[in-house]
Amino acid sequence: MSGTSYVRFQGLTRSQRGHFPGVFALANGLARKGKLTDEQFRFWRAGNDWYDANYPNPTDVDPSVYDHSLNPGAVAWFKASAVHLIERVDGYLEILAAHEVACERVESTAPGRIVYEDEVQVVVVPWERESAPAGD
Repeated sequence: MSGTSYVRFQGLTRSQRGHFPGVFALANGLARKGKLTDEQFRFWRAGNDWYDANYPNPTDVDPSVYDHSLNPGAVAWFKASAVHLIERVDGYLEILAAHEVACERVESTAPGRIVYEDEVQVVVVPWERESAPAGD
């Protein structure tokens, strides 16, 4: 395969469930704990509202997509073609950096077994949770 097909922004520390939390989960955690400044909170709230209005929530389509027993470690990845969604992540990354929460951009052509897909994203069970396909 040539080129990157999927993009994910995730923390560097595994969660209690064993996966690396995504950028939105990390920012949501800071907001829930009341750690955001007023300006950060306004950005976070407006950003989350924008994402909610502009792309599907996988659990609205399939409530079991993140079920840990069915899809252990399932995580969402942007399709690389969803530039309009990816470019808006920078503000979240700035908030995380301001709170010294490490986050990285990961790219893959085969991030795992796809359990949900729409025009802009996939939810996958990472290959580390299952045996990787031959050749990967």
